[in-house]
Amino acid sequence: MFRLDPETAHKAAIKALARLPLAVLAERDDARLAVKAFGLDFPNPLGLAAGFDKNGEAVDAVFRLGFGFTEAGTITPLPQPGNPRPRLFRLMRDEAVINRFGFNSEGAAAVGQRLARRKGSAAAQKPGVIGINVGANKESADRAADYVRAIAALAEVADYFTINVSSPNTPGLRNLQEADALDDLLARVVAARDEQREFFGRKPVLLKIAPDLSLTELDSIVARARARRIDGLIISNTTLSRPATLLETQTAKQQGGLSGRPLFALSTQMLAAAFLRVEGQFPLVGAGGVDSAARALAKIEAGASLVQLYSALVYKGLGLPATIKRGLLAALERSAYPTLAAAVGASAKDWAAGKIAAEDI
Repeated sequence: MFRLDPETAHKAAIKALARLPLAVLAERDDARLAVKAFGLDFPNPLGLAAGFDKNGEAVDAVFRLGFGFTEAGTITPLPQPGNPRPRLFRLMRDEAVINRFGFNSEGAAAVGQRLARRKGSAAAQKPGVIGINVGANKESADRAADYVRAIAALAEVADYFTINVSSPNTPGLRNLQEADALDDLLARVVAARDEQREFFGRKPVLLKIAPDLSLTELDSIVARARARRIDGLIISNTTLSRPATLLETQTAKQQGGLSGRPLFALSTQMLAAAFLRVEGQFPLVGAGGVDSAARALAKIEAGASLVQLYSALVYKGLGLPATIKRGLLAALERSAYPTLAAAVGASAKDWAAGKIAAEDI
């Protein structure tokens, strides 16, 4: 796969997962790994982040790999091709990825039909939670309206929604994180969700934010998230920054969002800072640089109830979810935590204060 262009390899992986039976099915999860968050029951805390299965083609295969939840998308109301190729780059020695996809999407109608067909199948009875990450079309004149349209189109097939305002690859999108724009967006999104409640039940709404925020900006986002009573935050999306420690310096010059191992410190510090500000009003999802049980547990101790990964699959392989879950159980046995829930936020103050060295984890 590494001999292929990165995007070609990505598409091949999705097609293979969707169409080929996996030789080994995931073991039933230990009850100590179960998580209840946003009113949903997760068999384990490990999720596949948005960006891998953009169009919901491999949902059941993701669950067979051992993930407790998966997030399809980002899905836009109308189909769009995204940015020109090449738009995906591997930083091999850094175990990182840069992408500038730009919300390439089949559109809400196509994805909704695919997931609706799955919903009636026997495979759909397998445990696992399906989130749908929604975004705005690049040329939209009213981007907030796009989120409303996507929720209306996909409410039947989503277990929860993620509002993606933090991708760096759609010009101007991150402006929706600013105070007034975000308040208006969240008000409209929550209203759209509530309009569908009578027909499809109440679907939790999460907001995915950038790791590049100042603490003042984070204060504003958390205040508006709490005021609008959304159900959670995902922290974080990819970063526009380029850590000085990167080894693949030439590839690092590519435009786009950086993900993978180098994102761990920045995203985890932002996660901890958010945890302290949220004050338990809603759960958090930690994403960015998770490639081991130790790093998954660090996210939980920094404040995450659930953890997502994506880029690590490129370098660690499809056995990674099972490896992380075994490692989490072993960590529980060595620790004073009776369950993972007891570990949530245990080290948030130290992470937020910069007292933990991410490179040691």
